[in-house]
Amino acid sequence: MYTAGLRTDIAVSKVRKYATRESGDTLEVIERPLGGVSVVLADGQRSGRSAKHIATMVVRKVVALLAEGVRDGAAARAAADYLYAERGGRVQATLNILSVDMASRTVVITRNNPLPVFVLHAGELQRLDAATQPVGVRRHTRPWVGEFPLEAGLWVLMFTDGLAHAGVRLGRAWDPGARFAHHARAASASPRTVADALMAEALELDAGRAGDDISIVVLRVAPHPGHEPPIRVMDMHLPLV
Repeated sequence: MYTAGLRTDIAVSKVRKYATRESGDTLEVIERPLGGVSVVLADGQRSGRSAKHIATMVVRKVVALLAEGVRDGAAARAAADYLYAERGGRVQATLNILSVDMASRTVVITRNNPLPVFVLHAGELQRLDAATQPVGVRRHTRPWVGEFPLEAGLWVLMFTDGLAHAGVRLGRAWDPGARFAHHARAASASPRTVADALMAEALELDAGRAGDDISIVVLRVAPHPGHEPPIRVMDMHLPLV
């Protein structure tokens, strides 16, 4: 018999801006050296290949530092200084890090992004939107960092601006946080169903043609039954078009 505990389920959904060949969003997942996992998401300035290059620079710097055991906030600050030094403050990128940290038994949320991150726990939706700046604009840019106890029933949504601004060019508006809470409260909800539902709604608002790169990350902490082995699973679906 295995010991009952918790598990973390994470789903990602991404789509590039309509009529562009590359997404300006870059996302990587890395195992933490002291246990747990981090999802690093950056959105480069503008869209297309140049934005992809900027976002990739930022994500690679953060991932390398996290792999060495550097704390999330320090990794974000170092990435901000690195991009500023490389490009002289001429370009910027938003940066989010979402971590399950087994050393502290917390979910750690790090933002260099004016967009909020949404947390749903015990049925209550929290909008984490304290003021913070993208990386690359100036030296010593500090992130906003928050921690939440690793408890069953915790949900987190982070995303890039393509989701927040879906429908704007057509005069349509929506509240992705409210829609996230609606889908997550469903009895059969999973991170995959929630991420897919949000992406479908965003594309519908954009009339099927994404007005910007969209990246969605949904995390849930759930009970892990004692009769199931602690097998780690990762799935990927990557259209080569």
